[in-house]
Amino acid sequence: MQENAFGFAHLWASGDAISHTVAIALGIMSVASWYLILAKAWDWWRLRRAARGVAGFWAASSVASGLDRLLEAGAGSPYAQLATQASLCNSDCEALSGRLASRFDPAEQMERALRQQLSTTQASMENGLTLLATTGATAPFVGLFGTVWGIYHALVAIGLSGQASLEKVAGPVGEALIMTAAGLAVALPAVLAYNAFSRANRVILADLDAFAHDLHAFFTVGKPFVANSAQIHPMRARLASEAA
Repeated sequence: MQENAFGFAHLWASGDAISHTVAIALGIMSVASWYLILAKAWDWWRLRRAARGVAGFWAASSVASGLDRLLEAGAGSPYAQLATQASLCNSDCEALSGRLASRFDPAEQMERALRQQLSTTQASMENGLTLLATTGATAPFVGLFGTVWGIYHALVAIGLSGQASLEKVAGPVGEALIMTAAGLAVALPAVLAYNAFSRANRVILADLDAFAHDLHAFFTVGKPFVANSAQIHPMRARLASEAA
């Protein structure tokens, strides 16, 4: 039985060290990009699930109860970390005497703590996106290099044989075509995933920024309502005294 000249086994056997290196590099880039795609998709799903706990936090009767609801929606989520950081700063910020941070106003200390937590969260969410962008930008050129190398092999085979027979050029040309397709197959998912996750990160970070702003407002200026007519409005208090 004659071996298929366009089969992967024949193409691999007819290739040299450079073509093998290109193929292995594309394989590594593909495995790494798909691992990041699946991991980022899982993280995004967890973040969207944790975002549902924000409504439960504001519906809670106390901060501790609200934190429990955030932890139930997603333990270790950025929303729970922001609320925990704000709660800790609210109770401990005045105990920082002797440190440079204690020279800030308590409200500014909380704003600083929330901003640092947001920066840490953003860095964590963007981790791995650089590799996806690099893979999407370089994989086509890596495949193109393999294509050029395969065509070079075909031309060398033609020159040595003196005739452009199918037996001489089938292997190198098939290798070149496969390298082109492999480069595109590696690059396209990486580019699409990078764009999708970049947009998802912007949406989630905007939501986290709004939640941090609400936390800052709640712990710094939010006060319980006191049903005292003298504090509600001076005119109402005067009218109430006149009516009495």
